[in-house]
Amino acid sequence: MVTRKQAGPESGAVLAPEQSRTKPPPMYKVLLLNDDFTPMDFVVIVLEKFFGLSREQSTQVMLKVHREGKGACGVYPRDVAATKVEQVSEFSRRHQHPLACVMEEN
Repeated sequence: MVTRKQAGPESGAVLAPEQSRTKPPPMYKVLLLNDDFTPMDFVVIVLEKFFGLSREQSTQVMLKVHREGKGACGVYPRDVAATKVEQVSEFSRRHQHPLACVMEEN
C-alpha cells in the first residue's frame, strides 16, 4: 500500500503564490461636439488648456470637430475623463459658449 504525503509546513513543499490577474480599468474617450456658435479660437484654447495639446494638435482636433461634428481630445480613466468634461463645460459656460464636451467608453 502506497501512502501520499500531505503538502503542509512539515513536508517542506513550497507552494507558488497564486497569480491574480486584474484587468485594467475601462478607458473613456473625451469628445468635443460641434455647434454653430463657439468660436474656433476658443476651442483651440480649451484643447491647449485642459488637454495639454500643442497649438498645431489643437488646431487639427478643432478642424475635425468642425468638419465631422465631433473630435477626440484624449483617452483617460473614468474619473479623469469625468473631471475633464466638467472642467471644459464649466469653462465654456463661464465664457458664455455652448461648447459641449462628453465622454464615451473606449
